[in-house]
Amino acid sequence: MTQILAALKAQSTIVADTGDIAAIKAHQPEDATTNPSLLLKASEIEAYQPLLQQALAYAKANESNSELQVALACDYFSVLLGKEISEVVPGYISTEVDARLSFNTEATIAKAKALLTLYREVGVDTNKILIKIASTWEGIKAAEQLEKEGIKCNLTLLFSEAQAKACADANVFLISPFVGRILDWHVKNGMPKPESALDDPGVQSVRSIYNFYKTHGYETIVMGASFRNTGEILALTGCDRLTISPALLTELAELTDAEVHPLEKPTEVLPKPAPLTENEFRWQHNQDAMATEKLAEGIRSFAEAQIELETRFANL
Repeated sequence: MTQILAALKAQSTIVADTGDIAAIKAHQPEDATTNPSLLLKASEIEAYQPLLQQALAYAKANESNSELQVALACDYFSVLLGKEISEVVPGYISTEVDARLSFNTEATIAKAKALLTLYREVGVDTNKILIKIASTWEGIKAAEQLEKEGIKCNLTLLFSEAQAKACADANVFLISPFVGRILDWHVKNGMPKPESALDDPGVQSVRSIYNFYKTHGYETIVMGASFRNTGEILALTGCDRLTISPALLTELAELTDAEVHPLEKPTEVLPKPAPLTENEFRWQHNQDAMATEKLAEGIRSFAEAQIELETRFANL
């Protein structure tokens, strides 16, 4: 391990952003995250074909309705993969709720509990599982209730300060503010590529959220996500957690020299501001064109991956 990667690991918990067990073993992260797109990729790996067959057999044995059967097979596959990951990762594994439930609080809560029931059935300690939910108002409210019941959540597809504030108000365990997708949006809309990582709007967003949380004493963990290059990662050195793809972990391991910009915790903790109301949240998030577009796009993308995975099961 190079000095740079070692220094990064000394200051931030490193999380593997993949469903590939071999890649996880190679990089030895503390935690791991999955999402519907990563599950779809995993379903195409030869080594995981037995898990697909096992998930389908379980669904057929426990559900007679064909549509519900396919949905159960997808859930069971995600849990089986999570179990495999749990055997090589010492910390948390994030498993995502169906993105099509992103605007339904009660359905999100029900799906979260169903996933945890499946994890118990396969013998995984559910204290290791983070339920991953899109950072819509409905998703945040679902997470708030789940947290009250002792179920830890990872709020994903987070792009705006309004989303970050509402998640902190809800006392969620962890948020995943995206970096690369923010940069993508700005470049697509005419911004020149940043000359340095500190000029990257995605990096600036996460640094701002981190500073807001630490300044006001919120306990919610900040986990930078969706990186496009190693510079973005190193500009967030010291962030509570960083979820990184295997390709970028490999690049970091090969770095012998790079510019690092550590985050600093404020010396003074200020009182927390009043919680956002639903109207305030919706208006503030709506005023951020990038966040509004990227949240909607992300939900659509994850839903499409979920549907494609369901199609694979229907065709088995």
